[in-house]
Amino acid sequence: MVLPEATKEKVIAIKKGNAIALPFGVVTWWFTPNDTELVVLFLGDTSKGHKAGQFTNFPITDTNGIFTGFSTEFVSHAWDLTEDEAMNLVSSQTNSGIVKVKDGQAMLEPSPKDKERIVLNCEEMPLDVDIKNGGCVVVLDTKNLPLVGQVGLGADLVRINGHAMCSPGFSCDSAYQVTYIVRGSGHVQVVGVDGKCVLKTHVKVGYLFIVPRFFVVSKITDADGMEWFSIISTPNPVFTHLAGKTSVWKAMSSEVLQAAFDTTPELEKLFRSKRTSDEIFFPPN
Repeated sequence: MVLPEATKEKVIAIKKGNAIALPFGVVTWWFTPNDTELVVLFLGDTSKGHKAGQFTNFPITDTNGIFTGFSTEFVSHAWDLTEDEAMNLVSSQTNSGIVKVKDGQAMLEPSPKDKERIVLNCEEMPLDVDIKNGGCVVVLDTKNLPLVGQVGLGADLVRINGHAMCSPGFSCDSAYQVTYIVRGSGHVQVVGVDGKCVLKTHVKVGYLFIVPRFFVVSKITDADGMEWFSIISTPNPVFTHLAGKTSVWKAMSSEVLQAAFDTTPELEKLFRSKRTSDEIFFPPN
């Protein structure tokens, strides 16, 4: 169990498949009812945090709780308790952060209604992209989780089959991407606006990397495929792809492509004839 705390804006991925949007200033508590491992990934905007680059979280109970800093007189006045009652309540929790619930302690069971408009199970959502032998995508935006509009962040859950490729692409609305590898492994490359590669590495479960604004990213998976969850710094992300049938190249004339690449009509024709049916994800040859 995690003690109640105030929080800044976040979108949270919880194994398995759930995403939760937390607006600025809400109070949260977390409880796992058994011995199974609960994995939570917190991602959000820290630009306005008390300390730059860090979430501004503070506990409202435990040994470092906010009310431990107030005098007994103030606490008793705030809660309408005697000073002895207030002192006992504030000092009763001797642990900090994550605590173990006492045997027999009853805890609330959430109902489906409690999750409405706050929690989204990405694995149960209709697919926004589904490419045979390639991969699939579920996008988390204001249409399926309106609260992300307040948070200012969107997300997507992407699964790619083994030895498939994700088309080189970038956020055309100047968003950052923070990508966390959930399953599998593969290779990722990120290229900056100056045409220089800034990241070329092998990633696997637990790895996290950031794609800056307008940088182009692509991935090729290993034999078992790969799955990742990305937080995107806009609630309704839009991406441009540079390969595949929806790429910008397909909209340009032969003459423009020949001049741009300084190539022959024959090579331009061959280039245009490729990837005429593949979108975003490219199955292995």
